[in-house]
Amino acid sequence: MLRLALIFLLLAAPAAHATEAGWALLRDGGHVVLLRHAYANGTGDPATLDIEKCATQRNLSDRGKQQARKIGSLFAARAAPVERVLSSRYCRCLDTARIAFESEPEPFAPLDPPDADPAKRAAQLAAIVEKIRDYAGADNMILVTHLEDVEALTGISPREGEAVIVGAQDDGLRVMGRVTF
Repeated sequence: MLRLALIFLLLAAPAAHATEAGWALLRDGGHVVLLRHAYANGTGDPATLDIEKCATQRNLSDRGKQQARKIGSLFAARAAPVERVLSSRYCRCLDTARIAFESEPEPFAPLDPPDADPAKRAAQLAAIVEKIRDYAGADNMILVTHLEDVEALTGISPREGEAVIVGAQDDGLRVMGRVTF
């Protein structure tokens, strides 16, 4: 039993350290956060998806709404200033942003799930990188998006509600830290 507890502590320590290092960056401000939307029902959007109608999309579960509130509470409690919030146009992202940051996010279509067409997908990801590259605010900018975007931009597969702090580097992005909620 003691051996199992030690293994658990060793596995949990890097995640806790990564989260604390991420909060230190966010307290300083001036960073960009790729935030995967909070917990949502189901595993894929239906074929009848209409971007204008939440009823046709996967939406936040009750657990996701609680998680979004926790994200906002922790940003406030950890004194991590937020200057701007951009979001995918999908309801689960918009709702994550609204609940967590108690403001209306700016819809930003490139944060929608990546297009199946390779040329359109490349343009979409380039638009996100450009937005990150152009950010020069004193506080943090939050980009609420989807798993596939974060994976394509960073190589990281974040959990729902996980934050990946990024910065511009050469022709892409570098991961500076992570925060798990």
